[in-house]
Amino acid sequence: GEAPPPPPPPEEKKVDEEKAEEEDLIKMKTSILYTVGLLILSFTDLIYVVWLFFVTLAWNWNVWLIPVRCTFPYQTPENIHWWLLMDYFCDGIYIVDIFVMQPRLQFVRGGDIVMDVISLFPLDLLYFFTGVKSLLRFPRLLKYNAFFEFNDRLEAVMSKAYIYRVIRTSAYLLYSLHCNACIFYWGSDYEGLGSTKWVYNGKGNSYIRCYYFAVKTLITIGGLPDPTTVFEIVFQMLNYFVGVFAFSIMIGQMRDVFGAATAGEAYYRHCVDSTVKYMSSYKIPREVQNRVKIWYDYTWKSQGMLDEQELLIQLPDKMRLDIAADVNYSIVSKVALFQGCDRQMIFDMLKRLKSVVYLPGDFVCKKGEIGREMYIIKAGEVQVVGGPDGMTVFVTLRAGSVFGEISLLAGGGGNRRTANVKAHGFANLFILDKKDLAEILVHYPESQKLLRKKAKKMLTKDKKPTDEKDQAKDTGEVIPQRPETPKLFKAALEVGTGQTFAKLKEAYKGATLEVFISPVKPETHCTIFGCSRQKIGIEKQSWRFL
Repeated sequence: GEAPPPPPPPEEKKVDEEKAEEEDLIKMKTSILYTVGLLILSFTDLIYVVWLFFVTLAWNWNVWLIPVRCTFPYQTPENIHWWLLMDYFCDGIYIVDIFVMQPRLQFVRGGDIVMDVISLFPLDLLYFFTGVKSLLRFPRLLKYNAFFEFNDRLEAVMSKAYIYRVIRTSAYLLYSLHCNACIFYWGSDYEGLGSTKWVYNGKGNSYIRCYYFAVKTLITIGGLPDPTTVFEIVFQMLNYFVGVFAFSIMIGQMRDVFGAATAGEAYYRHCVDSTVKYMSSYKIPREVQNRVKIWYDYTWKSQGMLDEQELLIQLPDKMRLDIAADVNYSIVSKVALFQGCDRQMIFDMLKRLKSVVYLPGDFVCKKGEIGREMYIIKAGEVQVVGGPDGMTVFVTLRAGSVFGEISLLAGGGGNRRTANVKAHGFANLFILDKKDLAEILVHYPESQKLLRKKAKKMLTKDKKPTDEKDQAKDTGEVIPQRPETPKLFKAALEVGTGQTFAKLKEAYKGATLEVFISPVKPETHCTIFGCSRQKIGIEKQSWRFL
């Protein structure tokens, strides 16, 4: 016969390898593009904030100087070309912002583009008929959206945004005084400069003197000359009314700004006072109270909050994962126990880490305790101590070190601690609870098997049991599996004759039994977990179900 044809080449294996390599390459490219995208986004966002700063300057040129040019005699034929140069320079910034930097407005913000275009309405053409009247530039004030957008974006990139809020609120107050000074000069010019004691007399710097009048009026300092004409009386009444109203608003805003800036510290003080009151009411020893106060003080100064979870719980899961990965992944990925596990499992585990602060001399864990947590040192040091006096330092662990990881996977009664671990100075530790890890491993069976093997290997490391019994005792079970049916019970079922054993086998099919045959008494005792039966006679043998 003819020889069989040679087997085809293993194309499937090559295809799988090529697919795996292609997927890894795609993941690497995606990661690089994502990182570059974040850098470009942050860079372009900063550039946009700088651009908005110039747009805000152009807007403030119009907001502050249009009232001045309408009332004070600062715009003259000799310097009109300088005023017009700055006006049209600011208009150029407006044009670039609307038609180059923010073309998306017409699609995203629904209507704001109309407001921005109106701010460029060319009323300046009326200069040919009326002369240069700065009041015709009032449409430029309608581009206020750029000012508020600049405020929002600047506060987002500042670490202490409340400082800028205080400055901005103060600027609101100064601007209200500025407008009042302009109106006062207009009223004085309308009545006639120096015509009465109440109006501006025309001496000195007109803007400074009118601004001084506005400060005394709006802040209601007093000491002003009494108005004499009806115009002056009405003007002063409106001034007082607006001053009280505006000043009260500014004070309220200042209170809100400082209240928001100190809200965290106020919460911290409230927690400390409540805790001290509780300890005093229950007559807690003074030493314990002092340690509690020290813990509050150190925790607040080191991380600026008492519980990081209260802050992160407000964020979506994706953002919490990003923050946890940036802060903790480099530490957790170095733990030998978790190397080789599913990457997504590590990310899920990062969200379960809890930060705890230990004071100098506090015991993190004690010898003989059942270990239910793993510890990662975030900052500070801990010491492993023992010996006859319990004060001998075996090793000092520093930031980035890990201990207690085997306790996460110990089955049965758990893995007992073999030494005392206490904080050497202030120590900030991450804690992963055994229950949290168990909830995560439900979704990652392959990682669970890998962790079981690693835990068994680490538990039996450096141990040489003398016999099988000691080996079973020393090794312990890590994530224990369901025990099989004892072989002795199977043999007992096969030895018996008659229908009684067949019925017994059928009735307790699948049950786990332990059979003990007594060499002295002619009867055999059988234990069925969760069941209790009376004596049953089976031909020549007597069985007792306990």
